[in-house]
Amino acid sequence: MRRTVAQQLCDAGLVTVNGTPAKSSRTVHPRDEIALRRRNHLLTIKVLAVPATKQTSRSDASNLYEILSDREIENDEL
Repeated sequence: MRRTVAQQLCDAGLVTVNGTPAKSSRTVHPRDEIALRRRNHLLTIKVLAVPATKQTSRSDASNLYEILSDREIENDEL
């Protein structure tokens, strides 16, 4: 996901970290759980590691998190 999109989602209140609304400037740590709402989907991931550099290849990026759930949600769950 692009940084600007992530920032917009945080500003809209669609991202939580460990159950708390997240700001785009928040630092994440290993073991943090991030929930992201987009349209009618709720994606929850667990941070496994944080890269030492800002540039990370796609193949390396997939080793940094674990998808806990990716499910459709109803409008009343929003």
